[in-house]
Amino acid sequence: MLAVRCIVGDLQRGGRLLRHVPSESPHPHLRRCFLSQGQRSAGSAPLRLRTRLAVTALLGGGLLAGCWLVSQEKRQKLQQQRRRQLRDAALGHGHFSLLDHRGRRRTKEDLLGRWVLLYFGFTHCPDICPDELDKLSAVVSALDGDASLPPVQPVFITVDPERDDVPALARYVRDFHPRLIGLTGTVEEVRAAGRDYRVYASRGPEDEDGDYLVDHSVLIYLLGPDGLFLDYYNRTKTREQIAQSLRNHMGGGTPWIGRVTSSAPKEV
Repeated sequence: MLAVRCIVGDLQRGGRLLRHVPSESPHPHLRRCFLSQGQRSAGSAPLRLRTRLAVTALLGGGLLAGCWLVSQEKRQKLQQQRRRQLRDAALGHGHFSLLDHRGRRRTKEDLLGRWVLLYFGFTHCPDICPDELDKLSAVVSALDGDASLPPVQPVFITVDPERDDVPALARYVRDFHPRLIGLTGTVEEVRAAGRDYRVYASRGPEDEDGDYLVDHSVLIYLLGPDGLFLDYYNRTKTREQIAQSLRNHMGGGTPWIGRVTSSAPKEV
């Protein structure tokens, strides 16, 4: 009985009893039994490792799936917040009707379905407007180089319709992106378009040659394909920052959440 207990105990310790069994055992069937028990013990280690790896993979997959679901839920909440903020901002909800630089009547509905970068300025502006339109054009050109993105439509609306008629706009837009659309109209039509985006514009005094400047808001507006205002960029924003912002918007990102209501351009 003592021998049996020793055999069982050593089997539980991995079959170390084999070291004490002489090779010339009078009971060869016992040696075969010990060998088979040791082999099974040695083969169980890889099995346990594979089991642990499988369990780890399952747990990791479950965690990733959970994170994805949480991310989707958060994104849906941000999109709902986005719609509320756009309603609160009340920017760009109007429907302007203006003449383009070819003399064609254009309305806001003509831009639906396209991403739009919109800038208000005037053709006699000495430096700021050309700089901003150069920046806007560079952004559009940079995005044109990415075939995965839809084209962006650049638009320029004058705040000086008394001097910026159709021929003046036609000459002016040639210096910038080839898709740039220049828009003008009557004084009231232009003012109505500006009010819709809270654009400030004030004509300065005339000099001895009858020339004057127009003090106005310096902002580039981003409109989505649904025609809603999505973002704006002031003079401190570089072309690289603006281009990246558009990529984020087009890709479904929501980096702008919170900016619409906290820092939207105020009406002066």
